[in-house]
Amino acid sequence: MNSRRGAPPLGTPSDGFLVIGEALVDIFDGAAGPEEAFGGGPTNTALALGRLDRRVRLATALGDDERGNALRDWLTASGVEVETTPIARTATARATLAADGSATYDFDLAWEAALDGVRPAAVVHTGSIAAALEPGATAVEGYLRAARATSIVSVDPNIRASVSGESSRARIERILALADVIKLSEEDLAWLAPGMSPRLAASRWLSEGAGLVVFTRGARGSLAFASGGSVACDAVRADVVDTVAAGDTFSAALLDGLVAEGLSGVGGRDALRAVDVDTLSRLLERASRAAAITVGRRGADPPTRRELTEAMQRSCGSAPRAPSASRGAPGP
Repeated sequence: MNSRRGAPPLGTPSDGFLVIGEALVDIFDGAAGPEEAFGGGPTNTALALGRLDRRVRLATALGDDERGNALRDWLTASGVEVETTPIARTATARATLAADGSATYDFDLAWEAALDGVRPAAVVHTGSIAAALEPGATAVEGYLRAARATSIVSVDPNIRASVSGESSRARIERILALADVIKLSEEDLAWLAPGMSPRLAASRWLSEGAGLVVFTRGARGSLAFASGGSVACDAVRADVVDTVAAGDTFSAALLDGLVAEGLSGVGGRDALRAVDVDTLSRLLERASRAAAITVGRRGADPPTRRELTEAMQRSCGSAPRAPSASRGAPGP
């Protein structure tokens, strides 16, 4: 890969997905000592898209070391094409699991992104550390700005407080302003807009150009806002092992659903802005089912296309409560 950073994408977009962001090794304290697993928010999203049989490329940074080679093999096994910027060593994150299965991380990483020559795709997705940590964040912002000419842009800020300091706030806000699709958690909203309600925050981002804003709320389900209305969806009941990659899986299934609904590529931008509440309900249901499978398994282990299809078929008529919808633009 060319080493120049931040150049506009070259050529016409390929079909499928391009995910840009960090790939790393999570280190857990296991019963028999430290255990390692592969991760990184954007990487988990790329993995989940590959498991759903989507054509997906991951533009990331890896060391030429044992961890980096194993991580690349793990992604390739699920159909992800990996395009790497070489770095001195593959990044790591020491993970601590709470009693409820949630995880916190202490990172040891460098984020660099040589994106010159990386072709865009029908959907370009990024977020997390890739949108916050220099020098790579500058390259990501420049790439997204150019990619809007050819692609639907999706951003999951996935704020990491230990990395996303106040100095990165303005850049994250600029990257969100480039997005057609924004998916974020309650914790992300609290960091980005303290005290602001999801409805008011969504109204703000929709007015700035986004077509769809989705909030995940853990056990309280999810919310989706678009110009044509808003939808609330209950969380799917699951026996939680841990929440690692749950939000990343949700993002992947949401994007998978957008393509299935014909809402991808630059030609889908207008259709996304006109999306109706029935479509929003289907998108949330699909993403919630996928995330529920992931939280029932240890680590970043998202469902395959077959597993998600079977879960959706089993859910017909059995959801705890049908998604509730309201028509009209979200108000304050």
